Amino acid sequence: MNLTDGLLLRIFIGEKDRYGDEPLHQWLVSEAHRQGLAGATVLRGLEGYGADSKLHTARVLRLSVDLPLVVEMVDTPEKIEAFLPLVDQALEVGLVTVEKVRLKFYRKG
Repeated sequence: MNLTDGLLLRIFIGEKDRYGDEPLHQWLVSEAHRQGLAGATVLRGLEGYGADSKLHTARVLRLSVDLPLVVEMVDTPEKIEAFLPLVDQALEVGLVTVEKVRLKFYRKG
C-alpha cells in the first residue's frame, strides 16, 4: 500500500458485551476479517469507566470481570465507512471514534 489517507476506527466496549451468542469483540474481529479489512486488534484495558461511570479495574482488591476493551481497525476510508453500519447494528453500549490517519506502508508476509 502506498502512502495514502486512511481511517482509524476505535470501538470502546466491555469484556462482557455480546452480539448474539458471541463476545462482541470476537464478532467484530471476525466480521472485519470477512469484510476484508486490513486487520483488527483488541486491546484490553487495566482500568477504566464509561457512560455508566462504574469503575472497572484489574486491581486485586477490586477485580472486575468486565474490563474495558478497545477494538482498533485501520484501512481506507471506503472500507471503514462500509464497516460502520455493521458496528452500529451490533453495538448496544459503547463508544465509536474515527480518526484520519496517513498510511505509510502495509506489508503482508
